[in-house]
Amino acid sequence: MSQEEPLSEEGKLIGKVTHYFSKIGVAVIKPLDTLKVGDTIRIVGGETDFNQVVETMEIDHQKVETAKAGDLVGLKVSQKVREGYKVYKI
Repeated sequence: MSQEEPLSEEGKLIGKVTHYFSKIGVAVIKPLDTLKVGDTIRIVGGETDFNQVVETMEIDHQKVETAKAGDLVGLKVSQKVREGYKVYKI
């Protein structure tokens, strides 16, 4: 019987916030792995720690369903975030 390595409480580190557009509430994230619409993510940094479902994503102002490692992805976030905050997939 093989055991998978348990995920930490945060989930799997999927990337970090590289920019935040406060007027429109959009974070730019550089994923380390595949990220899809419908995934639940957790953003942690400073005093911020919240979960949300990825509802829409854009790459170069084009809506996409999936982003891969290294893409710069814009996504609407429910709370203010800052550059360097960690993004987990849960």
